[in-house]
Amino acid sequence: MRERLAEQIQLALGRLLVAAGDKGAVPPVAVDPPRQKEHGDYACNGAMVLAKRLKRPPREIADALIEELGRAGGLVARAEVAGPGFVNFWLAGDRWQAQLGDLLRAGARFGRSDAGKGAEVQVEFVSANPTGPLSIGHGRQAILGDCIARMLENAGYRVTREYYFNNGGRQMRVLGDSVRARYLERLGRAAPPGLEALGDEDATWPEQIDGLPVVFPRDGYQGEYIGGIAQQLIDSEGDSLVDEPGEGRFREAAEAMLFAEIRETIESIGIDFDVFFNENSLYDDGKIEETLGALRETGKVYEEEGAVWFRFSELGLDRDRVLVKSSGEPTYLLPDIAYHTEKFSRGFETVINVQGADHKDQGPFVRAAIQALGHDSEQIEFVFHEFVTLSRAGTKVKQSTRKATFITVDELLADVGRDVFRLFMVQRRPESHLDFDVDLAEEEDWTKNPAYYLQYAHARTHGIERQAQARGVAMPTADDVDTSRLALPEEIDLIKKLGEFPEVALRAAETRAPHHVAYYLREVAGLWSPYVQDKNRHAILSEDASLTAARLGLTLGVRIVLARGLGLLGMSAPERM
Repeated sequence: MRERLAEQIQLALGRLLVAAGDKGAVPPVAVDPPRQKEHGDYACNGAMVLAKRLKRPPREIADALIEELGRAGGLVARAEVAGPGFVNFWLAGDRWQAQLGDLLRAGARFGRSDAGKGAEVQVEFVSANPTGPLSIGHGRQAILGDCIARMLENAGYRVTREYYFNNGGRQMRVLGDSVRARYLERLGRAAPPGLEALGDEDATWPEQIDGLPVVFPRDGYQGEYIGGIAQQLIDSEGDSLVDEPGEGRFREAAEAMLFAEIRETIESIGIDFDVFFNENSLYDDGKIEETLGALRETGKVYEEEGAVWFRFSELGLDRDRVLVKSSGEPTYLLPDIAYHTEKFSRGFETVINVQGADHKDQGPFVRAAIQALGHDSEQIEFVFHEFVTLSRAGTKVKQSTRKATFITVDELLADVGRDVFRLFMVQRRPESHLDFDVDLAEEEDWTKNPAYYLQYAHARTHGIERQAQARGVAMPTADDVDTSRLALPEEIDLIKKLGEFPEVALRAAETRAPHHVAYYLREVAGLWSPYVQDKNRHAILSEDASLTAARLGLTLGVRIVLARGLGLLGMSAPERM
């Protein structure tokens, strides 16, 4: 409806310009819902935008705009000039009612868009190192990334969901050493020479075994799952790995076991990745060296104290960064640059990286390097999300990833279920801190739990259909619904809200912000639930066949929008609760 009004306003403004001898293009103007409902359905700033070109006071132009729109007839029921020259519009009720017919005819296609025109977009998210179970921070990123992908697909984009399997670097060696230490501990063996060098004299280790210490790695992974991996190795390999040099075999075993668990967790929350990209392939395929060579050709690479640096300061950033350490090992930055170069080689028009707030510092350097290599850095987007804390009984739950004293995604799913978990993770904007209230998430009362509140609103539409069927009344088609019978203010308000869904879904896709859909669905449910509860004023089924068909049509409209919105959030739309 806003698009139709905006189109008529643009045409009317164009006629005012032509009448004044101005044949230039009509500038874009804002047509938005006012903050206060009593100020109309929409407000427009067109009169103020044209004041300078028409050399007339904005309020005078606003009066002329209202007159022009009045000649068009039909859409606008009433208009008023407000403030310095805003125009507030009240649309004709029958125009709102007609939207319900459009919705019913579109059915499950309602809210789909071709805005993306099939453009190739990659959404990379989660990409957690396989060093332990997924934490709730990873869980937020997983749901956020998947919802962004769903909304982009709904907007007509071709989306590839990708997980960057980050299995290189020091953290993986520490993982291998951690498993190795626990393996030796369980076999009652002392740590081999060399492993002691990783020890931290202030840690709770070493532990005494037969009078000899098993030294645990400094900053090692301390969770019980490390001992579980070690035990699986003992069960399959016995003590044959006692004299195994280095952490390699232990690292490989831990990586395989942990990543298998990560994939199971991802599947359990309803995410299906198209690509699992292995970081090691960048080394195996020579992409790291190739990227370093290309960076050298820019003339911005230099060496200092045995390390290889890139002159980011010449690209407007606050400092230079090391690409290769003096030990010859690449920093995290170099494979990140190589990975993004590889992304563009696959033909993506936009690459979206969903990452935690702790990665904010890395983004500008990756984009600057990509630009220096001749790619368009504007094609790289970063969606950063803030951290997640858990609270029970109003008290925050202390967590530590390194010590594995944290609630995992699997544990939380077992307590609250997939649908509740998914909604809680996206009901706030990504850049806002998220406090996951476990008590609220476990609440089974639909009036209190926000996820059940939405789902129950949808289930109610099916309950009404079952009641209709019991009376021998069939659900209507769009052609059976006389929308003029839906004339109560609350019915018009509900139809207006349903009609906003396409715009909300598109805005959520374009801004990479799924919380818009979550907020919107709560507004729909907030209008629908009290409407249904007031059976005296809003009896869906009555002796009036025409009114019954109209209100059943409204029921179907609510069902379609709630099901579509819940689907975009990856939630189920139950028929019974």
